[in-house]
Amino acid sequence: MATGSLKNILDTAVTRGVTEARARIFGHILNPTGQRSPHKLLRKKLIGEKVAEWYPHDIMKDDPLIMARREQERLSKLEMLKRRGKGPPKKGQGKQAAKRKKN
Repeated sequence: MATGSLKNILDTAVTRGVTEARARIFGHILNPTGQRSPHKLLRKKLIGEKVAEWYPHDIMKDDPLIMARREQERLSKLEMLKRRGKGPPKKGQGKQAAKRKKN
């Protein structure tokens, strides 16, 4: 009986040593108890606030003068396109409406 228990103790010690060595070699985290660990979350890419802090602040979005100038440029370009007949069609007169009328 004593030799059987000694063999079991040696087996568990050897397997534990092998798993520890494997973890050290391949960079894995040991979790013999099976408890939840934050390791998986910490390996993920940063999202949200941390990523937003990394990039510089864009003043173009906050300045109302710049936004008004952009909107004015967009409207003037749209007006030029309309005068040439290249503007967007009225609602219900686009490609899909033309296809439906043919059928």
